[in-house]
Amino acid sequence: MQRRRIINMLLILLGTSVLVALMGVAAYRIVWPQRERLAQAVVGRLRPQPSATPDPTMLTPDAPDTSSAGAHLTPTPEPTEERIALPLVGRPPTATPSPEATRTPTPTPRPTRTPTPTPTPTLPWPDALTEPGPSKLGLHVQWNNSPEIMEYVRRMRPAVIKVVSDFGFLAEVKQVSPNTVIVARMEEDSQPMEGDPIQAARHFVATHLDEYLRHPAVDYWEGYNEPGVHGNMEWYAAFEAERVRVMAQHGLRTAIGGFSTGVPEWEDLVAFLPAIRVAKDHGGILTLHEYDAPTMDRSVGMGLPDRPGQPHRGVLTLRYRWWYEELLKPQGLAIPLVISEAGVDGLVSNRPGPADGRGWLDFCDYWAEQGLGRDGIRIYLNQLAWYDAELQKDDYVLGCAVFTAGPMNHHWVSYDITPILRHIATYIIVPGSRSAAQP
Repeated sequence: MQRRRIINMLLILLGTSVLVALMGVAAYRIVWPQRERLAQAVVGRLRPQPSATPDPTMLTPDAPDTSSAGAHLTPTPEPTEERIALPLVGRPPTATPSPEATRTPTPTPRPTRTPTPTPTPTLPWPDALTEPGPSKLGLHVQWNNSPEIMEYVRRMRPAVIKVVSDFGFLAEVKQVSPNTVIVARMEEDSQPMEGDPIQAARHFVATHLDEYLRHPAVDYWEGYNEPGVHGNMEWYAAFEAERVRVMAQHGLRTAIGGFSTGVPEWEDLVAFLPAIRVAKDHGGILTLHEYDAPTMDRSVGMGLPDRPGQPHRGVLTLRYRWWYEELLKPQGLAIPLVISEAGVDGLVSNRPGPADGRGWLDFCDYWAEQGLGRDGIRIYLNQLAWYDAELQKDDYVLGCAVFTAGPMNHHWVSYDITPILRHIATYIIVPGSRSAAQP
């Protein structure tokens, strides 16, 4: 009896083992042919999906508020270029007394893969202009990474747009705002000033010509950015003059100069006059950068070496008036001017304020401490409005590009004007247009 029970248990175990083996074989035959498809499905679930592109219709403006930048937008896909140049001052102005602009150029930081998101505006857009207004405030755009930028262009029709390497949206800019002057340049790894300047200029144009021709919306192409010209101006003048000539052979117009804040000095600009003459003959323009800190008007009224200060000229901002009033206009060389970078920049030296301050956002607390008010946006708007009013007094100034909209990464966030584009439109551009329209 005991032996029979043992035999029955062994038979049951054997049957179970055979059944499990048969089920395993069946599962193998079903799953193995589908192995690649299943693996791809699993990987697809693990791979991060691209984020959505910001849509202007998704922005719901709240009540006007100039004291807050609001929430964050999702950034659009990355730009093709990885480098952008910080506004650097090539060498100090030598006026006494004057705020020096001695900034040592540093390597340009490369942007991170994901830029700092642009805050969502909370101020409603004003009504769009039916035609360009009198304002000469324009935009410097590092990266067209927010729908606010093109919305501003469509509504406000800015005088000037300046871009570096991110050219994909410029055809749309010209389509919606045909009177906007577009100035652009390629990012350079180096800016040599040696050898034959004529051959160097020809090589420079040849290197970028295909890219130039791909973007007919650009009105003027810059070359070097904030070149170190002291002691090299004769070379640079010959380089720029030849660049103008070669560009003209291809039907392209040129922006010459690209000088940094506080540059050039008097004798250097005299040496640059041959390039200005050639630019005049070929429909070119001059570009300069003008910054100051902690406010844009800090150095206005100060003089240059051997030239006493004047109330409506400056060492940094409004420095251009020395050149045009004293040199260019008397010689019939007042070619159009674009201030291709402008704003508050703490990298000028011998200034008050936070030692590590860079863009305007870094100075808001300092402005409050100095009794200017706690609304940093309003204070900066007042400075931009002042500068705009000064530029409008000079008919040879086409406009300025406020640095910067669309910062590429955290290195540039303190300069970011993307969150206040609606404020610029509401409090500067539109009121100026209404005033100009009144009889």
